[in-house]
Amino acid sequence: MLESVAFSLGPIHVRWYGIILGAAALIGLLIAIREGKRFRIVPDFFMDLLLIGVPSAIIGARIYYVAFQWKDYKNNLAEIFMIWHGGIAIYGALIGAIIGTFFYMRAKGYSFLRIADICAPGLIVGQAIGRWGNFMNQEAHGGPVTESFLRDTLHLPNFIVNQMNIEGTFYHPAFLYESVWNIVGLLLLLWLRRRPFLRAGELFFGYFIWYSIGRFFIEGVRTDSLDITGPAWLASLMDTLWSPMRLVFEPGVLTYGGNIRFSQLLALLIVIALVIVIIVRRKKGYANVRYADPIVSTKSVDKNQATKDQEVEDKGANYDSNRTV
Repeated sequence: MLESVAFSLGPIHVRWYGIILGAAALIGLLIAIREGKRFRIVPDFFMDLLLIGVPSAIIGARIYYVAFQWKDYKNNLAEIFMIWHGGIAIYGALIGAIIGTFFYMRAKGYSFLRIADICAPGLIVGQAIGRWGNFMNQEAHGGPVTESFLRDTLHLPNFIVNQMNIEGTFYHPAFLYESVWNIVGLLLLLWLRRRPFLRAGELFFGYFIWYSIGRFFIEGVRTDSLDITGPAWLASLMDTLWSPMRLVFEPGVLTYGGNIRFSQLLALLIVIALVIVIIVRRKKGYANVRYADPIVSTKSVDKNQATKDQEVEDKGANYDSNRTV
């Protein structure tokens, strides 16, 4: 079994989880910076965006998790801030990052969707890499499986099989399923962003659609899903949509007593909503700007206009001065 602690400096333990998340953020940043140069956006903008997005994501991820597990925190409020004890949710992280970076982009005069398009490949590759932090911690796995399923059916290497052996029981490497799904999604996004038909905002929407489809099916094998109790017809619908997975996988148990995995429900709603948004934006003429069109900050436009106005005023002043002489 691989150790979750990479190294220690006295009483300070540096864990692989943090190192992997840091690497994921850095690689995502580099991808965004490279694409940003194509639109003449300076690297410092994306660095500042990361410095705002990461804390916002952590706060959002924690709030999302605590909201669903409030019964575990209401009598011990101090535990809410002890994030190192575990308990974050990826959808909460995305919501937090979107809120935090939205205001920064507006302050810089950029359209949120234009910058989100540039960041989308970086987001999905960051998630693909970040899931290996779950691997090191032996968390976010699926239900029990046989060792032969991992070795002979999935043909996984020894280091993954051994890490999925938790206290004598082998589990689905759900982290790996999601990581591979996201890598395929990255390739798709990189292909899409060079297509002439792509409109502004649609790469970002495509990222959410692709991720949510994968999350819907992968979530079904996990045993740590945040769940809710909903109507029987909705639970039946979710089970029916997931049923093709039963050809290979057994569904994971619902840990908290509900009958609907909230991440599955949210993923389904996101896919439906964004497909409708894309169709409506095109039909109503709201998606006239293409992905490849130049990106211009309204702040720089205002600054350039102010400079031109000042030049006109200066010329006028010089003309009046010359006439006086």
